[in-house]
Amino acid sequence: MDAAAQDHFHRGTLLAQRGRLDEAIEALRQAVALRSDFAEAHFNLGSAYRDRGDAEQALQAYRRALELRSDWADGELAVGTMLRERGEVEAAIEHLSRALALQPDLAQAHMELGHACTPIGDWRAAVSHFERAIALRPDDAKARWAAVMAQIPAIEEPGVDIDERRSAFATALAALERWSHAAPRAEPFAAVAVHQPFFLAYQEQPNRELLEPYGRLCAELMRDWQTRATLVPPARRRRGRLRVGMVSAHVFNHSVWTALGRGWLERLSRRRLFRRGVEVHVFDLGMQRDAETLFAQSRATRFEQGRASWQQWAQRIHAASLDVLIYPEIGMDATSAKLASLRLAPVQAVTWGHPETTGLPTMDYYLSAAALEPPGAQENYTERLEPLPGIGCWIAHRSRPLAMDLALPAGRPRLVCPGTAFKYTARHDAIFTAIAARVPQCTLIFFRSEPAALTRKLEARLSRAFRAAGLDFERHVAFLPWQNLESFRGVLAQSDLYLDTLGFSGFNTALQALECDLPIVGYEGRFLRGRFASGMLQHIGLPELVARSDAAYIELAVALANDAERRADLRRRIARQREALYEDPRPVAALEAFIERVAGR
Repeated sequence: MDAAAQDHFHRGTLLAQRGRLDEAIEALRQAVALRSDFAEAHFNLGSAYRDRGDAEQALQAYRRALELRSDWADGELAVGTMLRERGEVEAAIEHLSRALALQPDLAQAHMELGHACTPIGDWRAAVSHFERAIALRPDDAKARWAAVMAQIPAIEEPGVDIDERRSAFATALAALERWSHAAPRAEPFAAVAVHQPFFLAYQEQPNRELLEPYGRLCAELMRDWQTRATLVPPARRRRGRLRVGMVSAHVFNHSVWTALGRGWLERLSRRRLFRRGVEVHVFDLGMQRDAETLFAQSRATRFEQGRASWQQWAQRIHAASLDVLIYPEIGMDATSAKLASLRLAPVQAVTWGHPETTGLPTMDYYLSAAALEPPGAQENYTERLEPLPGIGCWIAHRSRPLAMDLALPAGRPRLVCPGTAFKYTARHDAIFTAIAARVPQCTLIFFRSEPAALTRKLEARLSRAFRAAGLDFERHVAFLPWQNLESFRGVLAQSDLYLDTLGFSGFNTALQALECDLPIVGYEGRFLRGRFASGMLQHIGLPELVARSDAAYIELAVALANDAERRADLRRRIARQREALYEDPRPVAALEAFIERVAGR
């Protein structure tokens, strides 16, 4: 039996190395069926499942291997990696730490620990692990790239100087660029988007100066791959039907899709531009499928989804011979960021799914919204700014929410604070304590977003601020579990006031509040990302709900929280005036005109 198991093991391992994964999995399953305690066969079976995209089966196989060999660093690394990839960060850190206890110089374990520490706000540990990986593998471009991005904390904490962190990021990025130019490197483009400077956007500071060299380096490294792959940058087509592409990893019930991609696709597929001969090609980089995915598939001229490498996606998009290529977001998905760093169409544009300039010289235009941008906004972008009318998107009417029991004290003003933990900077702490001091009966409602460690950091920071102000934190603050969309709308329907997040507003959450007739305390930020709620409020004729300073924000929140009659009047006005947000034909008409103009038709 052992000999037969060994034969299946060796055959399965060889087949996996050749990429014949279905056959490899069958052979390795036969090996473990013949010998259930064959740890190496369970491990290789896990790797084959992983490469095929079967994450749950891969994790089960790796865990079985680890049960059979508890002192196996590679087993701990494999389990930890799978857990990190599915968001179970704290459990992942336990396994990865055990891997390093068993094998301190396991470079990949240091890499994975760095990856795990970054989203939970432990930037010091992340940088330390990436630097250790660099020491062990000096030519590892991915480790060097990740170490640069980890310089920016996910959340503000006492004793951390954000300006110093921004300076550290700029210095590290410049050093990475010098290193990449110093000598020929093996596939340096593999490092692009291992991590992205995602958390920069949550600081209300101008980021163009930091993101321009970042984008330049991304495009430079990816251009190296494009040259090797002989993908010639496409020239403008002068004949044939106009072809517009949309590339996204979020073609499902996701905020990026529902706010932007869905409405644009729906209207482009119905309006005159379509009838005159435009093709809309949707490249869905993700694997999630729901009713929204099926909707996109039904509307697109061509719809592609499926597990593929970024290289395969680049080949497919390039082969489509598009005239204009649009990315609903760049900054949240690694594959999107890699593809956006290439020249796959003669005209390429990005919009505000992640509301920040990309810095990429491969992005020609930034499709924004006239009602959301501040004066002089062009200086915030490396792309040419193209503001569409109104709020820039086409939003369909949605059903009314159902109310729900919040299990919170009745008769007290309920003030919803809807942001994820990393949206709240230390600046917010003093605002919340000032509101609570002047509305002593209020309850500030937060939500426990993932990763849980980041929420705990926010909760601890707020608790310290309330104690320092002489206020009872437990009396004034409630953290609810993270809600699905229906439940969140139910919370909004039972609340009295919505507090906009300063510096980085929420488009979808503010829209949902207005759909619940919930008055919003808006804040007019310095940049697009801080003006979603305030822009919508002004667009529907409620400028009195927009504050332009921290002091004005506090005054407005206190006044509304203490005045039930005024809130009731605002609810009635919101119900009448929010209609201006829905099914506005102007943004899509402007988008059509933009497409025809930049395509040279």
